[in-house]
Amino acid sequence: MLSDVMEASEGADEAEGLHYKEMEEENDVSPTDLSELLKEGTKESHDRAENTQFVKDFLKGRIKKELFKLATVALYFTYSALEEEMDHNKDHPAFAPLYFPLELHRKKELAKDLKFFYGEDWKEKIQCSEAAKCYVDRIHQVGQNEPELLVAHAYTRYMGDLSGGQVLKKVAQRALKLPSSGKGIQFYVFENISNAQQFKQFYRARMNALDLDKKTKEKIVEEANAAFKFNMQVFDELDKIGALLTEEAQDGGLPVHDGKGDLHKCPYYATKLGKGDASCPYHIAMAMLKQPTMQFILAACIAMAAGVAAWYVM
Repeated sequence: MLSDVMEASEGADEAEGLHYKEMEEENDVSPTDLSELLKEGTKESHDRAENTQFVKDFLKGRIKKELFKLATVALYFTYSALEEEMDHNKDHPAFAPLYFPLELHRKKELAKDLKFFYGEDWKEKIQCSEAAKCYVDRIHQVGQNEPELLVAHAYTRYMGDLSGGQVLKKVAQRALKLPSSGKGIQFYVFENISNAQQFKQFYRARMNALDLDKKTKEKIVEEANAAFKFNMQVFDELDKIGALLTEEAQDGGLPVHDGKGDLHKCPYYATKLGKGDASCPYHIAMAMLKQPTMQFILAACIAMAAGVAAWYVM
């Protein structure tokens, strides 16, 4: 029962949790409710995020393990910042009703995923990317100066994780051939939420009950659009890296990078990525050598060289 989950949450009031069914049945929302303002006010940003190349490729199962690992790293730093600020502001009146660490917090689950992908010393192998750092910095700025705007970031991330995130979980598990035990995708598993749809309705009801004036609500919607923008910047950054990982020769050549090993060992990685140039001479040469035409030319050259060498010896 969802009410049992609510009672277990630190920051959830028992009486309010028991009234959840009643709120769900009424489903009485107003256009001025925060949940409705966010839904309508972020529609365009939501559509743009869904249509980024990274998300479209992900949904089609076109994602390499190395890229998925880097996306998980970005999420780890993002949620570490978000949950740190949420913990600091758990008693703030404009956020306290939305504080559900047992149900929502993702940092521990992301740590499990990173341990699976990188090993016991995963903390020494990861670093916050430039785009993720911009996102993280904004979350800290909001948490320290305008805690009420944390609602926007919590809404954008957690509601998305409970919705489209569940689709991505299945795609990742199938495309990357991850264990059926769920290792590597714990981020998408909400063990303390038995019914995602009901929890989302409950969460929106809590949002609508916040004592906020019109101006503050408008600022929250504006911040939610900014959160979508930060997410898209992370997606774009991953796309640049993905060009190195997934680009293939047109006629069935080898991938530029097959996702195995350390991408950073490619000597062209650091400089070329910064310039937006995804070409690596070594991998391009290897891809070309897989083409039938190139193989024929190479074989002819070797045969000619062998003939010349034989004539010379004679």
